[in-house]
Amino acid sequence: MDESYFGGRREGKRGRGAAGKVPVFGILERGGKVTVEVVTDVQGENLLELAIKKVKRGSLIYTDKFRSYNGLVSYGFKHRRIDHGKRFANGKVYINGIEGFWSFAKERLLKYHGVDAEKFPLYLKELEFRYNHRDRDLFDDIV
Repeated sequence: MDESYFGGRREGKRGRGAAGKVPVFGILERGGKVTVEVVTDVQGENLLELAIKKVKRGSLIYTDKFRSYNGLVSYGFKHRRIDHGKRFANGKVYINGIEGFWSFAKERLLKYHGVDAEKFPLYLKELEFRYNHRDRDLFDDIV
């Protein structure tokens, strides 16, 4: 699990708390599919609510050290964290997969030079679909 922020380059703070950015929460099952949602904020209760809806209780969840993930264990999940201030992987503890999705999505959205905030969730869901079917020839599915 991880959260990211979408929006054009701006002066000032980057990452969490950056002005004018849209927060997005994502869950990537190892070797499986990604699920992403636009969220109003990245407070713990919002992220935990989505985790409860999307992830089977008892599952092992990997996150970074962000404090919003503190309550995962109390909801019946196993939880391992990686401290990106020290390293990006520690054996099986890493979140590089979901961070790869963020890179995939942002790279594809760059060509639009801005996306209408109202339509952004649709673009995001399209990218989720494309990522989840990246090993297939989508042309054959569409035609």
